[in-house]
Amino acid sequence: MNAVPPKTERNQSAQVDKSGKPTFEWTLTGSSLTDTVRLIAGPFNVLPVIFVPGIMGSNLKAKAGGTPVWRLDTGVGGIPWGMLKGFATKGSGPRQKLLHPDRTVVDDRGKLPKNGKYSQSTYRERGWGEVGEGSYHQYLLWLDDQLNPAERNPALWQEYFQAEATISAPSKAGDKPKLFPGIKMGMPDEPFGAEKAPFQSITTDDLMARAKFLMPVYACGYNWLDSNAMAALRLQDRILKLIKSYNKGQYRCDQVVLVTHSMGGLVARACAQLDDMAGKIAGVVHGVMPTTGAAVAYRRCKVGMRDEDFGAGLVIGSTGQEVTAVFAQAPGALQLLPSQTYASEWLKVLDDKGQNQLSLPKGGESSYSAIYRERKQWWGLVNEAWLSPSEGAPIEWMDFEVNIADAERFHQDLIAKFHPATYVFYGADKKQKSFEKVTWRMRQGIAPDKRQRQSPKDVTGLGHGALREEGGTPAYVGGKTEVIPSFGMGMASTYESSYWELHCELQDGAGDGTVPCSSGASPLAQGGGSIRQQFKLAGFGHEPAYHDLKAQHTTLYAINKLAGIAKRPA
Repeated sequence: MNAVPPKTERNQSAQVDKSGKPTFEWTLTGSSLTDTVRLIAGPFNVLPVIFVPGIMGSNLKAKAGGTPVWRLDTGVGGIPWGMLKGFATKGSGPRQKLLHPDRTVVDDRGKLPKNGKYSQSTYRERGWGEVGEGSYHQYLLWLDDQLNPAERNPALWQEYFQAEATISAPSKAGDKPKLFPGIKMGMPDEPFGAEKAPFQSITTDDLMARAKFLMPVYACGYNWLDSNAMAALRLQDRILKLIKSYNKGQYRCDQVVLVTHSMGGLVARACAQLDDMAGKIAGVVHGVMPTTGAAVAYRRCKVGMRDEDFGAGLVIGSTGQEVTAVFAQAPGALQLLPSQTYASEWLKVLDDKGQNQLSLPKGGESSYSAIYRERKQWWGLVNEAWLSPSEGAPIEWMDFEVNIADAERFHQDLIAKFHPATYVFYGADKKQKSFEKVTWRMRQGIAPDKRQRQSPKDVTGLGHGALREEGGTPAYVGGKTEVIPSFGMGMASTYESSYWELHCELQDGAGDGTVPCSSGASPLAQGGGSIRQQFKLAGFGHEPAYHDLKAQHTTLYAINKLAGIAKRPA
């Protein structure tokens, strides 16, 4: 090994041990390396950043025995092959048995970074094993590097360019440059599609304030099957314990910053409303949050994901039966449905001529009473027969209604409530088709006999038992699977006869593929002065949002701004 020139310097920032002392992790190198190693103990004010994942983004295990139930470790090609193999062959019943909030807890034993700057035990302590490796670890590593550079002088941070003359020249050899206060700085991709005027650029004051904080990056998984209100309590516990752990020895900590993905935003918002918690949180950055819900949640309960995303459907559920078996018993999942503040008339039934036969909920009407609690008619959220799948652990309609009531209360309590220092980004991409509405369209089928077809109005009023529903699209009114004999010319063929076919149409709007624009953009309209800035972005899908460089720069901008207003312990 060639010796590194003496002028080269390697830096290592301290971590904090359980007694509050600075400690360092270092891999021993060969004696031929003669460069200087600089161990940096400070800063001693700590502002931890906690990442809160979206639904299905936390690893889960069985409460009894600890067997992994939902493990998001990736393999070749970044695909969670274990998950795919485990769920692709599971029908509704086995899914229902496994994925129940009372039978599962967070699993912190997921994969950890192997080539990060810290030991795996450190990443484990920081909660990274609780969240999906493929979805989040790349971003968390990047964010930790950005927020905790070995070079603590913000005048030397390369991520920020000089919008004005900002840096003083060294007065003598060996001096390092420094920033003047009150000067505008810039970042790549700025102003990030900002929707609130005027856009406030990063300033030297923000960077100098951030430089006074150690900002370790944590993650907090939660049981996404259970109510987000319960997840909020788990996040509260993590925040309080983390603050306490950093108030030892030389270190001091008053607050944390939260960064969220998707449904994690609802968890963080609920946590910020708990007693005395808003003051423990310096601010929140929400990414692709379903602020008012997402109509796609209804659609997946009806027809699954097969025609929306075949690969994801193998895991989440290809059919309505597979999704409903889990969804109906999971308050957290139900809290993704369109809420009280979602646009009215988002569910439609059109006849074969495109004439409207049903639009719900009407203005002033609740989706809960009009759609979710509808027990008989076929367009209601849940087909009751699907609550008792073969080989499952059946639940009763009453159980489902309890969960729906939980979701309704949660939504009601969260309306227009945001932490007073909130930043938001959402997807508004025409190429990432999303469901603003869910539309059922009638088509005349191949009649099984010469009897008169029901009128479209009568079809709209049919119950579940009057349809042939297989948990996909289309569903059929009357008829059967017809067999055409081969007459010795190969295999027989089949077709579906019916009086009417009920087709659930595909996406009708822009967004990120899951959350439509209307829901993603709602914070600015609802949150008033609590929303410091909101960013309209494009170029990414919902699940991999934090892989996008523009989204990364947006969150870094927001964290810099929050560090600029965070409390600094005396």
